[in-house]
Amino acid sequence: MKEDEMLKIVVPGSTANLGPGFDSVGLAVSRYLTLDVRLAEAWSFTPKTAEVSGIPRGTDNLVYEVASETANVHGRRLPSCAVDVYSDIPFTRGLGSSAAAVVAGIELADALLELGLSREQKMELATRYEGHPDNVGASLYGGLVIGCYREEGVDVVHLPELDVELVAIIPEYELETKKARGQLPEQWTRQQAVEASAISNVLVAALLTKNWKLAGRMMAADLFHQPHRKPLVPELERAEALALEYGAVGAALSGAGPTVLVFAEPGKGERLKRQLRPHFPACEVTTLAVEPHGSRVYKLALEA
Repeated sequence: MKEDEMLKIVVPGSTANLGPGFDSVGLAVSRYLTLDVRLAEAWSFTPKTAEVSGIPRGTDNLVYEVASETANVHGRRLPSCAVDVYSDIPFTRGLGSSAAAVVAGIELADALLELGLSREQKMELATRYEGHPDNVGASLYGGLVIGCYREEGVDVVHLPELDVELVAIIPEYELETKKARGQLPEQWTRQQAVEASAISNVLVAALLTKNWKLAGRMMAADLFHQPHRKPLVPELERAEALALEYGAVGAALSGAGPTVLVFAEPGKGERLKRQLRPHFPACEVTTLAVEPHGSRVYKLALEA
């Protein structure tokens, strides 16, 4: 990047799991992390929206840490930059704020150093950093991502669009992923593992064939994580009941929570939002769209 240029990096937020697709299914949503990047004497990160007001301002920022690690992998060193940070992804609410930062860091290193990384290479780096492919895959690719992370590498199936509408119930309280993961059992019996993975398989098949009723049943039938996390997120059980009452597709924790997503058939999202809002007066209740585009990088000329 030249002195008279600026990078703009836009990364969508995401929801993960969709119920039983634990650590493997992700969906990009219409909330965004945006970085405006200029060359500078030293690294700085300046928050420009309320959602990121508490971010680290220097090289302890997650975006920098990931960018630096990406550069190191390729034997390179990053030039110093001043970064303005904008985001409407709520922090620690289960909408992929950290995954978006991871993807942004990889995109930043790739653009600054002109590494020419393929999307598959970016996915490999992001998954190794995050530990699972669901949120980072959705932020990188957009749309629906079904991924598998093994020692051999990352395998991803990507569908740019999923024909559903989303109503997000976003509580005021935060829930750290570490705490939510602490609720989960350490192991399952073979019978439990078979049943849980079968439910996940049927969820994916139902989504791809637009069998919404079946997809909703599989969301509710999850065994991997939602039954264990319900005590931490009381909104989930209420949302599941209301989804049935109002004829929605179903409801699921967004990632580890506490955001709950209620899925609606096309054209029914706004009405569902109006129906749900009175039941959750302490939450933000809003519609979200499936974001078909993943992370994007623009190189812009600075005004003289």
